[in-house]
Amino acid sequence: MRPKPRSASKNAILASLSIQDLAAIGRFLEPVALRERMVLQESKRHLDYVYFIESGLVSLRIVGTESMLETAVIGHRGAVGALLLVGGHLSVHESVVIFPGSAHRIRVEDLRRLIDERPEIRKHLSRYVQAVTLHCAYSGLCGVRHDRERRLASWLCLASDAVDAHVLPVTHGYLSSALGLRRAGVTQTLARFEELGLIRKMRGVLQIDERKCLEQRACSCYNVISDAYALPGSMTSSKGRPTDTVAAV
Repeated sequence: MRPKPRSASKNAILASLSIQDLAAIGRFLEPVALRERMVLQESKRHLDYVYFIESGLVSLRIVGTESMLETAVIGHRGAVGALLLVGGHLSVHESVVIFPGSAHRIRVEDLRRLIDERPEIRKHLSRYVQAVTLHCAYSGLCGVRHDRERRLASWLCLASDAVDAHVLPVTHGYLSSALGLRRAGVTQTLARFEELGLIRKMRGVLQIDERKCLEQRACSCYNVISDAYALPGSMTSSKGRPTDTVAAV
């Protein structure tokens, strides 16, 4: 049996498909630039497209009256809107680009038809949906059970995995808002991480210098979520080490 040629796609789901399935879905994909604060998915709205993320980072969040809570971050391992493929027509989440990048999008009706015709595409998407569903569930658990330091360390590791980079263009204000933490507490914890040599804070970005040590300070949720995203044939394993850099914005 000949080895399956690897896809050139940076998206882990697309890269895991066979050449035949990738060709089938590729006829409907169109490239799109992801701009910071671009809304890809609105809550309580019908979704027109599913976005396979190639680079950048998207925040999956629950939005309430004058408040929001991030439930997952989606990077090159995922697809925004995939949760709707397994049932339902209206999204309960909002998806917003927090690090700019690129994606390929496909109309929902085209993807629904493809997964009915090609079961392997459905299998790969279903595996991802299970992972992101677990991510959302553990984010809720983490917010209730774990302390600020472990939650911040976990978020930084998950975001680093999602963008495949050690440099993250993220602010204290965003971390405070996304995790529902006081900004002063976020600043204090990040200063502690810097004193320990785990990270370096620069203008508008955080650089992770000691990834293994940062993982050791993360809560157990990090390993559970990371393992769930370990797709066969994906670009990184659950313990993969990102190597590229995301440009600061």
